Amino acid sequence: MSQDSYATLAGNPVHMIRPHLRDVPEVGLPKGYAIRPLRVEEGAVWTDVVLDAEPWLNLSKELFTNEFAHDLSSVPERCFFVVDDTDAPVGTASAWYKNDHRGVDYGLIHWVAVRPSHQGKGLGKAVLACALEKLSLWHERALLGTQSKRLPAIALYLDFGFLPDLQNPDVIEDWRLLRTQLNHPVLDNIEL
Repeated sequence: MSQDSYATLAGNPVHMIRPHLRDVPEVGLPKGYAIRPLRVEEGAVWTDVVLDAEPWLNLSKELFTNEFAHDLSSVPERCFFVVDDTDAPVGTASAWYKNDHRGVDYGLIHWVAVRPSHQGKGLGKAVLACALEKLSLWHERALLGTQSKRLPAIALYLDFGFLPDLQNPDVIEDWRLLRTQLNHPVLDNIEL
């Protein structure tokens, strides 16, 4: 699938910034679930979780390698699985890094995904809170990238203190539309 097709299906790329990593919401997991570190040898399982959760993009089976091979030693402390009571991975998020985003060090929330069969249970909230807590050990601020048609994800990120990154004027119209679609109080207080 081409990048243009992806943009049409998932919306346009948008970025969000959490200006500090204080006051991360505490979110518990429902009974029968836990969060544990990802092991480097579980890259294929991680890719399977992300592929299962991604309805719009034809991703490569080499996704884990493409995303994390440059720093595999950081995977166990920065990448997480949500597992069910059989230790089967059903969700993931990474507390990764972007050392030079516009000349500033950022923690990067990367690849938040929950298998469709486990969505709607608060697992995304819990693993996002876990990843943000980990980021706060190493970074002062966080960023993430998503797409403009991922409304539940964007609402979640807004709830967790992320704000639209408006540095690129091409995204202003996307955020104006998102303000009407989401009716989120954070967006009401931002000049677009």
